Amino acid sequence: MPYTIGVPKETFPGERMVALIPEVIVRLIKSGATVQVERGAGSSAFYSDADFEKAGATLVSKDQAFASDIVVKVKPPNDSEIALMKEGGAYIGFMNPLDEPEISNKMAARGTTSLSMEMVPRISRAQKMDALSALSSIAGYRAVLVAAASSPKFFPLLTTAAGTVRPSNVLVLGAGVAGLQAIATARRLGAKVSAYDIREAVKEEVQSLGAAFVELELEGQDSSDSGGYAKALVEEKAKQQTKLLVPVIGNSDVVVSTALIPGRKAPILITEDAVKAMAEGSIIVDMAAQNGGNCELTVPGETVVRHGVTIIGNTNLTTDMSVHASQLYARTLLAMLQDFTDENGFAEKDDDEVFTGSCVTRGGIVVNERVKSLLS
Repeated sequence: MPYTIGVPKETFPGERMVALIPEVIVRLIKSGATVQVERGAGSSAFYSDADFEKAGATLVSKDQAFASDIVVKVKPPNDSEIALMKEGGAYIGFMNPLDEPEISNKMAARGTTSLSMEMVPRISRAQKMDALSALSSIAGYRAVLVAAASSPKFFPLLTTAAGTVRPSNVLVLGAGVAGLQAIATARRLGAKVSAYDIREAVKEEVQSLGAAFVELELEGQDSSDSGGYAKALVEEKAKQQTKLLVPVIGNSDVVVSTALIPGRKAPILITEDAVKAMAEGSIIVDMAAQNGGNCELTVPGETVVRHGVTIIGNTNLTTDMSVHASQLYARTLLAMLQDFTDENGFAEKDDDEVFTGSCVTRGGIVVNERVKSLLS
């Protein structure tokens, strides 16, 4: 009997993505799966029920979607959704295990074997499964568009009969995937772009995109961990960093901040003094708002004006681009499903570093050591 993959409709407020799209479902069905899509699951991402049926999916109720052998989602499941899952079934999707470990505990109690997309190791073989990078790229692009739409100034240099308008100065804080996409987008819009990152290694990447790399006189230290994420600066150096950034931020018309460390509160890079140093009408888009924000005046989920500066604390920029966000996310899930299913359904692979790295719950317990330490 074919195994079932369930695609529930996302219920998190404002979430418009869907976990699987029709073109991916076609491939899964060819491999032997039965795909059960909750009615209306793709409507916010502009995929109709008819599109899913044409791809071969079966339209079902919410309860039936969650009762599938394998459930795939965008947002972590809430308590009521976990209760609907098949006991001993499998889950692949975002879980937010380092910030909300209790979700993992509840999934373990349900007997669910869960693979967290946040925990996929950053190795070459797993690049096709790296949902965080795929969605971060979209968020970086969207952040600059939001900034441009909110700014009272042009981004590009304009020469008109009435005179010349100078380009906006855009500063990007953090040159990871989101930051690099933000740099590229701001450059395409014609802004004068600079970027700062505590990792000296990204300097060439920043400059290759046509942006200036901001260098601060901080004492040298290794600022990357084994997973490729920026390490948190020790307290003294963090204070030094924020003080040195004040004039750099003050000279910027737009700041896009992207600095996030998994499982930790976002580091403060933009102090109130830095906001005060900016001209009225300036814009800050704080992409770290979901973890508290890189600006100490950010209000997660809201747009506020402080000292004449608009601070945008959008916590889900990717959902505004639900079509392509769903496409990219569905392809990362496809890669996971292709590697960890066979003709009998979900296939656990103890000798696979992607499986062991991303597996959070299994056999009724939380197996990921980092998540376990947070729970204890």
